[in-house]
Amino acid sequence: MNAFFASLARDRVFYLFVAPFAALTILFGVWPILLSIQVSFTASATALRPNPSYVGLANYAAVLADPLFLASLWRTLLYTVLSVVANLAFAFGFAVLLDSALLRRGALFFRLAIFLPVITPDVAGYVVWRWLYDRSFGAINAALKMLGLPAFGGLSSADTAMLSLLIAELWHHAGFYMIIFLANLAIRDRALEEAAQIDGATAWQRWRYVILPQLRPALVINTVYALIQFLKTFTVVVVMTKGGPNDQTNFVSYYAYQLFDQARYGEATAMATILFAIVIGLSLTAYRIGDREPGQ
Repeated sequence: MNAFFASLARDRVFYLFVAPFAALTILFGVWPILLSIQVSFTASATALRPNPSYVGLANYAAVLADPLFLASLWRTLLYTVLSVVANLAFAFGFAVLLDSALLRRGALFFRLAIFLPVITPDVAGYVVWRWLYDRSFGAINAALKMLGLPAFGGLSSADTAMLSLLIAELWHHAGFYMIIFLANLAIRDRALEEAAQIDGATAWQRWRYVILPQLRPALVINTVYALIQFLKTFTVVVVMTKGGPNDQTNFVSYYAYQLFDQARYGEATAMATILFAIVIGLSLTAYRIGDREPGQ
């Protein structure tokens, strides 16, 4: 106990700076989550009353028996996998290109061009994409028509709606992951590459055994962040598709929002809690796998 208080006294400046942020996190982060979980165990008609009626796991049973929820969950997981792979692959490829000598002259321009969408307001960006995809007067189909190519279904076709959202979110988020890859590339130990080259290692061998292992922290961070980002996809759906067409873009977050809008608070928060558990579980799993030492 004395050692604990001695440590507390020694690090009091650290705790003094951390305390305001910890308090804000608990107040505006942890506390609302706990309240949401509590609501998921109550009857919707009484959920917002001072003394709600608790129904145990009834809301969870109803949600798990709902085929629309199960379909939206599968759709969310599929969209997340596709988005994570596409965003990280694009970001990694462009980071490697910008780090090479090929784009030295225009590197700053390309970095700004790719990162600018990250700081563009979500709604403004997605409104522009919705216009681009419009089948009647959108720029994409206008360009395809000029080239004599078939029209792109965009947001109005069930076959292309999810792809359309994926492209829009790739534009909006990939720059963030690219910056993290670039930062990791900038601090890597180049002496190891020179030593490997002197020892006769090929360019591929240097990438495979020297450079890529040093990029694992960036890969882990980006993977975890991307999983969280795309599992809770919401804004792009609200702005561009409203879950359509034929529910092909009705992900869990948006479906829960629809139920909440219908005053089905218990089921909506049950869905949100299930999604929260999946986000935490997959993120921790990805972190543990990425943080594991090679050969373990």
